[in-house]
Amino acid sequence: MATAAADPRSGYCAATGAFRSKRAEVPLPADRDLDVVTFLASRRHSGVVALVDASTGRRTTFAELWRAVAGAATALAAPPFGLRKGHVALILSPNSVHFPVAALAAMSLGAVVTTANPLNTAAEIAKQVADARPVLAFTTRDLLPKLPRAADGLRVVLLESSSSPAPAGAADPRIVATIDEISATAPDPARRRDRVTQDDQATLLYSSGTTGPSKGVVATHRNLISMVQIVMNRFRLEDSDTTETFLCTVSMFHVYGLVAFATGLLGCGATIVVLSKFELPEMLRCISAYGVTYLPLVPPILVAMVAHPKPLPLGNLRKVLSGGAPLSKELIEGFREKYPQVEILQGYGLTESTAIGASTDSAEESRRYGTAGLLSPNTEAKIVDPETGEALPVNRTGELWIRGPYVMKGYFNNTEATQSTVTPDGWLKTGDLCYIDEDGYLFVVDRLKELIKYKGYQCPQQSWKLFC
Repeated sequence: MATAAADPRSGYCAATGAFRSKRAEVPLPADRDLDVVTFLASRRHSGVVALVDASTGRRTTFAELWRAVAGAATALAAPPFGLRKGHVALILSPNSVHFPVAALAAMSLGAVVTTANPLNTAAEIAKQVADARPVLAFTTRDLLPKLPRAADGLRVVLLESSSSPAPAGAADPRIVATIDEISATAPDPARRRDRVTQDDQATLLYSSGTTGPSKGVVATHRNLISMVQIVMNRFRLEDSDTTETFLCTVSMFHVYGLVAFATGLLGCGATIVVLSKFELPEMLRCISAYGVTYLPLVPPILVAMVAHPKPLPLGNLRKVLSGGAPLSKELIEGFREKYPQVEILQGYGLTESTAIGASTDSAEESRRYGTAGLLSPNTEAKIVDPETGEALPVNRTGELWIRGPYVMKGYFNNTEATQSTVTPDGWLKTGDLCYIDEDGYLFVVDRLKELIKYKGYQCPQQSWKLFC
């Protein structure tokens, strides 16, 4: 972080041309020999239930979760898997209570987790497999046909209960075990462990990046740890005596779902109710049945809730978390009028920033209509003139550059794309045209490159606007 004086109102420092976050910095662990799983498991909290399967009501306590992760890691480190540091493990699955166990077990061994959208075609998944070259895949029986059979030595762990009946003729030689079977392995504290540091790769998520075809985004354990700290700080969960309950409607294969719901919130005692498929009636049932207090949404769902003839029953819900596009003044006011007991929070981020780069963290901040919020803790930003490269002051529009401990390591096996997106001194060029106002609020007004956002995901396009 720069040390020159910044305007306390906007965060802008004329000497550096950079904006500093107005939020208090969050502490980051200094121990270099630390992986994100050890970091999460060592945190103290008073939570009891970690995960709830929305469809069955099955509850997993924190003790059971960490026992399952340790058991699965022991099994994966042994034959026939032999998963090691630097190996890639693919997760191809809808949201599931098994998803965090698979991800955490693999990362604890120093393996790199790559995730795929279950809605992708077999050809798209084959392309990702050819690029990432995983040695292991976690998937469901229904999605197994999408995995390329030509992948050399790809072993499969089914992310479903051992008691789930296999359909007739469903034998597949690639299937080695189920997640229940490996999770039941007795943890071996004496097994040899590879040294995993904060600088080591943790995830490989595929994104359209700032332009062009899909690229693998490499995030380190340090990136994940810093974003976990930012997420917990945002929801003020560490100092709370109340156990908050989050309904996971966002996809765990996506950066926000992976960082928040498959890792981060598991470090602070929150309960995560996992919804495998979004349907409005099921969402409402879960809110009531499980006492949900936090609900992540995309703007179209908020529109539907506001348009409903009568207020929907939201039980104990206190906050909704919206991302993908900024909310209009009319939508925010309409929601507040119909659901006055619920606060709206918004966020902005990219796969390359390991999720949240700016956010509104209170109802008051969300009243700054059209904003993506204040910069996240531990963050600097520049607004750069795309033609001259000049760093611009408040209320001037240019490309947003951000810098912080969560910025990706780079694009996988793509030095040229990395060098064009991340500067040598760590600035991530987002490709978003933005300005920061006199109070430090970020506004995204367009895209610099030829991409649009559709339901929160980046898609190449010839001509577009980011927020419609």
